[in-house]
Amino acid sequence: MRFGWLRPDLSLAAASVTLFYCLFLFQGYQKLFRDSDAGWHIRTGEAILQTGLLPHTDPYSFTRAGQPWFAWEWGADVIAGAVHRAAGLTGIALFYGVVIAAGVWLWFRLHWALGGNFLVAAAMAPLLLSTCNIHWLARPHVIGWLFLLAAILWAEQVRAIDSRQVIGVWLLAMVWSWIHASFFLAPVIWLIYAAGRRRGPTVWAWICAALTAAIVPLMNPYFYHLYTHVFRYLTDSELLSRIGEFQSFDFHAAGAGQIIATVILGMAGGGMALAQGRIHHFVLAVLFTAIGLRSARGLPMIALVLLPLANLSITRWLETQAWAAGFLRYSNRLRAIDVRMSGLAWAPVVVIGAWGLLRTPVIRAVTGFPPDQFPVVAYAYLPEGGRLFAPDKFGGYLIYRSAGTRKVFFDGRSDLYGAEFLKQYARMTQVRPGWRPIWDSYGFTHALMPNDYSLIPALEQIGWTVIYDDGTATLLGTRGGR
Repeated sequence: MRFGWLRPDLSLAAASVTLFYCLFLFQGYQKLFRDSDAGWHIRTGEAILQTGLLPHTDPYSFTRAGQPWFAWEWGADVIAGAVHRAAGLTGIALFYGVVIAAGVWLWFRLHWALGGNFLVAAAMAPLLLSTCNIHWLARPHVIGWLFLLAAILWAEQVRAIDSRQVIGVWLLAMVWSWIHASFFLAPVIWLIYAAGRRRGPTVWAWICAALTAAIVPLMNPYFYHLYTHVFRYLTDSELLSRIGEFQSFDFHAAGAGQIIATVILGMAGGGMALAQGRIHHFVLAVLFTAIGLRSARGLPMIALVLLPLANLSITRWLETQAWAAGFLRYSNRLRAIDVRMSGLAWAPVVVIGAWGLLRTPVIRAVTGFPPDQFPVVAYAYLPEGGRLFAPDKFGGYLIYRSAGTRKVFFDGRSDLYGAEFLKQYARMTQVRPGWRPIWDSYGFTHALMPNDYSLIPALEQIGWTVIYDDGTATLLGTRGGR
C-alpha cells in the first residue's frame, strides 16, 4: 500500500490511544506521581548531571547519612533529571506517558512476531492496560518493561546469531543494567530459549548470548557490587515482606476481574504451549506467573509477555477447528492490510499534541504530586532545621520539594534502610508496645503525617501539639520545637 508510513497501523493507533488515555483519562499528569519515589529519582538524576559522579553514600536522610548507597537505576535517574531540567514535572509526565505508549507498540509487535491473531490481539489490549496501569508510575521499572519486551522480541525474531546479534545483546544487556534491576531477566530469558529451540541457531550460540547478557552488565560504575546488591535485596525475604508492592495482589479488590482474566489467560496459554510442543513458552509462562502471583509488581509482566504467547496458543488451536475458518480468514485479511501500514510519521504529531494539552493552563496547574496524597500545602509550614519525622510515603516528596536539602527520616529506598529499621518504623507508626523508646531515640522535634495515622493522637497524649493540619497532612511539634 502506497504511503503506508502515513497510515497508522493497529500498534501505532493503540499506542496513541494509550498515550492520551494514560495522561488525560487516567489523569497521569497526577497519578504517575502517586508514588513519591519519583521525587528522589529526579533529584538523583539532576545531581549526577551536575557533578558528573554517581552517588556512593546517602545524601538525603539524617538516619543513614554517609552510609553506602547504590543508585542502581542511575541511567533512568539521569534521563528523568534531564527531562525535569528541561520541562519540569510536565515533561516527566509526558516522558513516562510516551514510554508506556511505546510499550504498547512493542507489545503488538510481539504479537505479530509470534504469529498471533489480529482480532485476538485487539481483544487482549484492554486486559493489558487494566493490568499494567496498577504500576503506571514515573519510576524506572516502566522503562524496564521496554527492555523486557525487546529481549523477548529479539529471541523470537533472530534466526542466526552472528557478530551483529552479539553486539545487539551486548548493548541491550548493558543499557538495561543502567536502567533497572530487572536486567537479570535477559540471561534467564535467553537460556530458556536455548533450552527450547531445536531449530535455527545452535543451542550453544544461544547459551553464549545468555552468558554475554549475564556478564556485560559488569560494565557499570558499581562493577560486581551491583550484582551482589541486587541479589541480597531480592533475596531478603524479611525486608521484602515489609514492602507493600512486593506483596501479592489483592484479587478481591475492586476492578480486579480483568487482572484475574489476564492471569488465567497467561496460565492457559502456557499450558497450551506445552501441549503444542513449545516448551520454552511454557517455561516462560511458569516463570512470569510465579513472579506475578508472588508480587503485585510482577503482574504487568504477565500481561506484557504472556498475553502475546497466549495469543499464539489460541491461534494455533483455532487453526485446528473447522468452525473457526471464517473468523481466521477475516482476521488474516485485516492483518494483511495492517502489515502494509505503519503510520510512524504521525508519532511525533501525537506526542506534540499530548505535550500541547499538558501545557494548557488548567492541566499544567495540577500536574505533579497529588495534593490529596502529599503535603503540598503543608510543606510551607515546615520549620527550618530540626528533626522531622515523616513516613516513607512523604519522604520522596520532601526530597523533591527541597531539592534534597531537607534531610528526611525515611523514604522509599528500602534497600538502604534495611529490615530492622522497617521493624522499628512499623512499631512506632502502629503505636505498638515499646514504640516510645524508639521514638525518643531519634530526637524528633516535629512530625508530619497523613491525618489518619494513629500516631497523631498518641503524640498528643504525651504533650505534642498540632501546628498545622489540612485535609491531607498534620504537622505536630514539641513545645521546644514549635
